[in-house]
Order: sequence, then C-alpha cells, then structure tokens
Amino acid sequence: MKKLLFCITLLACFIAQSQQAAFKLPPYQKFQLPNGLTVYLMEQKEVPLVSVSAIFPAGAIYDAQKSGLASLTASALMHGTRTMSKQVLDSTIDYLGAEVNTYAGKESAGLSARFARKDAATVLGLIRDIVLSPRFDTAEFRKEQQRTLVQLEQAKESPRQVIGNYFDQVMFAGHVYANPASGNKASVAALSAKDVAAFYKAQYLPNGSAIAVAGDFDSREMKKLLADLFGKWTKGNLPANLANQPINAPASAKVLLVNKDDARETTFYIGAPGVSRSNPDLVAIDVINTILGGRFTSWLNDELRVNSGLTYGANSGFSSLKNGGSFRISTFTATKNTAAAIDKALEVMQRLHTQGVDENTLASAKNYVKGQFPPRYETSGQLAGLLTQMYWYGFDESYINNFQKQVDGLTTARAKEIIQRYFPKDKLQFVLVGKASEIRELAKKWGPVTEVNIKEEQAKSF
Repeated sequence: MKKLLFCITLLACFIAQSQQAAFKLPPYQKFQLPNGLTVYLMEQKEVPLVSVSAIFPAGAIYDAQKSGLASLTASALMHGTRTMSKQVLDSTIDYLGAEVNTYAGKESAGLSARFARKDAATVLGLIRDIVLSPRFDTAEFRKEQQRTLVQLEQAKESPRQVIGNYFDQVMFAGHVYANPASGNKASVAALSAKDVAAFYKAQYLPNGSAIAVAGDFDSREMKKLLADLFGKWTKGNLPANLANQPINAPASAKVLLVNKDDARETTFYIGAPGVSRSNPDLVAIDVINTILGGRFTSWLNDELRVNSGLTYGANSGFSSLKNGGSFRISTFTATKNTAAAIDKALEVMQRLHTQGVDENTLASAKNYVKGQFPPRYETSGQLAGLLTQMYWYGFDESYINNFQKQVDGLTTARAKEIIQRYFPKDKLQFVLVGKASEIRELAKKWGPVTEVNIKEEQAKSF
C-alpha cells in the first residue's frame, strides 16, 4: 500500500509539473480602431460566458486638487445613461443575469463585466452607453457622495483601512502617487456633478484606453460588433501623465505616528522604495519576497506569529505601478508588544541580507510561486483583466509564457544579488497607527517622529 501511495504521489507531482510547463497564454487578437481604442479578443469556448475588461487613463493621479474625483466619476458611470435611468439600467442588468462594475484606482479606472453568450450584443450595447453616454444625474451623484463621506468616516475606525493611504503619502511625498483614490472628507464634500462631468470629458478618451473581451464568441463577429459600438467614440488630447515626474526616495529613516486614542493594537507598515511594473527582475523579486513574507510559511509569519505569538499574521510585498512602487512589511500587534514586533520584523529583514537563502529554501519558494501562477489566469474574467493590464503596463505574452523559465533560472547567487539590490536595509519608513500616548516615546528609536491624529484630514505628503 505504501508503495502504491508513493507511486501515486510521484505521478501527481509529474502531472503538476507537466501542467506548469505547458501553461501558455491562450491565443488572442489585438487591433486598434481608427479612434485609437485598443481592442483585445480571446476566444475561450469552455463555458457559454463572455467577460469584458476595460481600462481608462482616469485614476487618482489625475485628481489634481480634487482628491476622490476619479473614484466618484467611475461610480457615476453606473448612474444611468442618456436614454436610461439608473433604476432601469440596474434592473436591465439584473434581468439579464449579468454583472457590470466600474471602479478607479491609483493610476487608471476600469470596467469589468460578465454575461451569457446569448446576451453579448445586448450587454455590450449597455457597456457602450455606460462608457460613451453617461447621465451624471445630480441626485444620484449626491447619494453617492454621501455614501462616500460615510465610508470615509467609518474607515477611521479601522487602522487597516487607512494605513495604506498614510503609507503612500510618506513614500510618495510630493508625487501624484500620494493621492488617495478614495479622497478625504473635505475634498469629497466639495465635489459636484459638474466636476464629475468635466473629469469624464478630459480623461475618458478612446486613444488612451483599451477593452478586452474573452470567452465564448466568434472573433470575426465580435470585431465587427465592437467597431460598430465603439467606433464613434471621439478621440481627444490626453492630459500629461503626471506620474512621469521623478519620485524622491527618502533620504533617511522616519516615523509617522497616527494617533487613535481608543486603539488597543498598533498597526504598522515598515517600507521603502519598490520597483515599477516594467522591472525585468519582477519575477525573481516575487520569489524572494515569497520567502520573506509572501506566504503563510514565510519567515515573517513564522517569527511574528508562530514562534513569538506577537501577531495573528505578518506579510511583505511590493506594490508596482507604471513609474515606481513601494515595498512594505505589514502586521499589527497588541500595544504592549509594539517594540517587540517591530524589532522582530527588522531582525527578519536583516536575516535576509546576512544569511541569504539556501538551495532548499529557494526550491520551496520557486515551487510555490509556480504552483500559484496558473490559477491566476484560469477564467475568462481573469484573462480579460490580464489583457488590459498588458496594455496599461506595456508587457506582452512573454511575461506569461516565460514565467516558469524565469522562476527556474533563479539561483542562490542571483538571489543574493536580488536581495542586495531591491530589499531594503536602511532609510526605512515607519507608519504606526495606535495609541500615541503609549508608543510615542518608543517610536523615536526608529527615526524622527511626525504625529497626526486619525480624526484629522490626511495631508498629501509627510
């Protein structure tokens, strides 16, 4: 019986390795309409569903002095069209059993949708109207604005919801990457439906956008349908990409202490500059970060959760944008354990530099990363989203097709180079959200401290 189980295990491993080796991005078409809209088509016939992903140059980096405008504009696209109220639009989508969502992030805004093959023409027509002919109803805008203001107020009760914005304002001080996508109460309260309409007109342009369709359809028919639906979208002059401005790296270590008087825990980030999405070492960086804090059995989680019991979980990661990014270690701990938890995290980071990674540790991380990769691109929705990410960040299918080769090619010697080049060891930036009266003095050991109150409006930089 043991021999049989051993053989079955070997066979399962062989099959898994074969599947990993065979993983390639499915064939797709890419073309551009005369108005500059980039279109991707990928046929996936497994199930009678179609997924759409669209991306627009309309993220928070274009908010200027009106923080939160990009997010409210993306939400307002679903407030109805010129021929259809929000209620009718919502009920029509529900009746078809479809899903259509809009959103805005740091750099871009987007739309995602999923629907049955038989309803493709109908739902794509609705998407055309949502994107090209939004209503921007004043009453609906006011409702959305009030919901946003309530959410912003509620977020202050949860350090984990707001610490990311504080961290960006520390890491990207003076740069548009510091702009919080959600805005703040003062900026959101000052916005109007006219602001939304103006932002839409300036940013939602075909010549800076892409739409990807993946699923069960005929490419020739879909190409014609999309040309008919989106071909009359008028191109315009795209505003300058403000994210192209240089990002000033921190000159020294410093601490931002965000006081929350009733906090019983300290939530903290330890960070440093990261890398852009186009960095050629991105795959190798991901493998090393898997060891440090990218999985449950990572060094950080082992030391802070399993061995010391200082937290329920700790992790690390790189956030990569078009023109830069950040690295951060994140976790939370009881107030009395703040110093111990931060020092332990720093100790683990130092261990990465002094000890490096051995063959067994690296092999384990490489197998984990390869195993996690294919499931990220299994569904038509995931594939459609990947295609618009390829457009936005300027990479092609070689990232997917050569992923395993890049992982397999990482050696311990190369890992050492990656650690030294990309993983920080000094000039660290600390963001602590907790009860300042109990951690104010100890925070000074990690750098000069700037203190703010969580109830105050967030500044754009610190």
